[in-house]
Amino acid sequence: MDRSVRRALTAADVRTAAAAGRREIDAPRGTIVTALARDTARELGVTLRQQVPTGAPVAPSGSLEQEVRRIVTTVLGAGTAGAVGGPGTGRGVRHVDARDVRLEPFTHPGPEPGQEVRAVDVITAADGAPMAAGFLTLTRGCFPWTLTYDEVQYVIEGELHIGTHDGTVVGRPGDVLYVPKGTAITFGTPSWARFLYVTYPADWEASST
Repeated sequence: MDRSVRRALTAADVRTAAAAGRREIDAPRGTIVTALARDTARELGVTLRQQVPTGAPVAPSGSLEQEVRRIVTTVLGAGTAGAVGGPGTGRGVRHVDARDVRLEPFTHPGPEPGQEVRAVDVITAADGAPMAAGFLTLTRGCFPWTLTYDEVQYVIEGELHIGTHDGTVVGRPGDVLYVPKGTAITFGTPSWARFLYVTYPADWEASST
């Protein structure tokens, strides 16, 4: 039995390398690279170089995904890649590949100087959805926010601190938080946090103006 321990390359490793000014990370043969590590590397502009075992077949990058998208588009008649229509619904299932998501700087006022906040909506009213969903990341610090919509948050990585008048609620990976409409809070973290948010209604930015 092979009792060797396989090393894992995590998102924390990528952030540490980026902070040290490294733009490439070598992943030795057998290293497990987590999905969050790949996503974080893309966000921070770090290239992950994985060694492929000798003799292992290498499929052309993206070939399987392209074939799946072709089948979905031509056979199922989906209007756009990643959407599979349901009978009589007039809309389809919207699939978001987290590996392709690019977060943008958070343009709303509030984050402290030096605090980096990035976000992106991946499901919007344009998808025919009554609710929206997206990803948000933040570095150490906190900023105030008043919700003019209902929001559910699923913590993916790090530690999310939601400050309220009654105290601070701490969310850790796998935790789900619900913040009702009209609540004044602070979004914060002692180090780093990444979470998925689902808002109702979908056009939450219009509700915030």
